Amino acid sequence: MQRKRLLTLIAILVIAVFALAACGGGATAPQPTKAPDVTKAPEPTQPPQQEEPTQAPPSGEVKPAEEIVVYNWSDYVHPDMYKIFTERTGIKIGEDNFSSNEDLLAKLQGGATGYSIIVPSDYTVAIMIEEGMLEELDHDNIPNLKNLDPEFTKLYYDPGNKYCVPYLWGTTGLGYNTEMLENPPKSWEGVFKAKESDPWYGRMTLLDDVREVFSAALIYLGYDNNTKDEAQLEEAKQLLIDAKKGLAGYDTDNYEDLVGSGENLLAHGWNGDFLQAADEYGNINYYIPEEGGTIWIDNMCIPKGVTPEQKLAAEMYINFVLEPEIGKMLGEYNYYATPNKEALAIADPEYKENPLVFPPEEIRAKLRFIKPLGEFESVYQRMWDEVKSAQ
Repeated sequence: MQRKRLLTLIAILVIAVFALAACGGGATAPQPTKAPDVTKAPEPTQPPQQEEPTQAPPSGEVKPAEEIVVYNWSDYVHPDMYKIFTERTGIKIGEDNFSSNEDLLAKLQGGATGYSIIVPSDYTVAIMIEEGMLEELDHDNIPNLKNLDPEFTKLYYDPGNKYCVPYLWGTTGLGYNTEMLENPPKSWEGVFKAKESDPWYGRMTLLDDVREVFSAALIYLGYDNNTKDEAQLEEAKQLLIDAKKGLAGYDTDNYEDLVGSGENLLAHGWNGDFLQAADEYGNINYYIPEEGGTIWIDNMCIPKGVTPEQKLAAEMYINFVLEPEIGKMLGEYNYYATPNKEALAIADPEYKENPLVFPPEEIRAKLRFIKPLGEFESVYQRMWDEVKSAQ
């Protein structure tokens, strides 16, 4: 998975609510509306005023590490954030990237070390807690936790933020080229049962992500997207195999660019990627199909086994991200939703009132979390391998 950033965020977007036939067609999609100008970052020499000191409270004899490494989705941080943090604290930050939760999990399960902060999604956090892979946070070192919206302090996978702090959240749906595709399919049926006469046939992609793709198929079929019913999964698997003839492929990294360039017309992907890509191409819209989609929360966590010095520096950085001005900067730059109520309070109206960033209740009611399935994850993976290898 890639949470991408392009240069500015003057995205051309609306919630797509269509009156189309099940396989696409029907009424013309609404014209995209102009999204807001991005909030410019403060000059590095004049960092925003922090609400609570970034310097950690006294913590015995432990001194923060001089350098830490963040393992994050690519292009998922404002380019000035590390610089501002280093100027305040003297702590340098490096970054390594992953493209899916499964890649992150496999790498850490394989013994990879050297990361002080990781940014997994909700269900992966639950797996890592279960497997004892995360350090407990010292809330005394993160006083800005009080800035979180209460909704994000009682999450199913980490109630009380014992192990992790929400970073950004978003949704998964469909994006399309507004210049070349007048009537995109309002239903997932147009994706999974595309006809050769459909303009997007052979010019659309699904995410290269086992749980996201199976979630879309299961939601379309009317099943729980976290089902453990193998008969339902077999039905979803066959649906996905049959759908392959209408796909250009599976893509997690460049799907929005391919839509913007016109090489593809339709893609399954993350809202912020489409919102950001619209700035460069000016012809991309995003929507949630009528049956629904997924919602996710990415989190800042500290992997088990870091040194006390690394842990303290990591907690100082987490506290920094929770400052209102920094949270505002991050959310408006990436065009994903901030969980920080104080950042939202000072955010530009064009950001906090954008229904593609903060979906209205009628859309949120159709969004589902991907949840951990324990050993049953291997069943999904086996069936995904069968989908990918099917001719």
